Amino acid sequence: MKIKTSPLTKLTLGLMVAGTIAACNQNKTSDKSAAASTPPSSGSIVYVNQDTLLSKYEYFKDMSKRLDDKRKAAQNDVGSRQQALQREAADYQKSANTLSADQRATTEQRLQREGQEFQQYSQNEAAQIQSGEADEQKKLYEKVAAFMTDYAKEKGYKMILTFQKGNTTMWYGDSGLDVTSDVVKRLNDAYAKDKK
Repeated sequence: MKIKTSPLTKLTLGLMVAGTIAACNQNKTSDKSAAASTPPSSGSIVYVNQDTLLSKYEYFKDMSKRLDDKRKAAQNDVGSRQQALQREAADYQKSANTLSADQRATTEQRLQREGQEFQQYSQNEAAQIQSGEADEQKKLYEKVAAFMTDYAKEKGYKMILTFQKGNTTMWYGDSGLDVTSDVVKRLNDAYAKDKK
């Protein structure tokens, strides 16, 4: 059995459906803005954007600068030692024809020994830089982890996740659960006190 509907009924139903959809969308919009302006409730699972945290955390910026300065100093030192060794080898090649066989053999052995010592020194410097970076990363992790534990207890959060662009462990997080700004502010405040 087919029900006949008049054009007026169709128009009325269409307006009612459109009105209902508009009301639902308005409620969703107001719910989103309310969620964004109110902090997550106790017992929530929240997240921190790691990219933002690292770009705005002053301790991380200072740590990165310290590590860059150490890296550059080591590169300059290794570079100047390498240039000195190359100059010495070039000077030897220029004067090799004027030296006796014993003098050439002694100089070549010394240059070879210095070359090996330079390689060892260069490797040691690289290992020290790597070890220093690992130590700094560990300190950073421990500092942030300790802060997050205290922060979660203070706020009553059940879990704090981390989000990083390109990291697929978290595809989506409601912006109302993003506590990155508050975390960055508090970490920077604590670091400013520590620096004094």
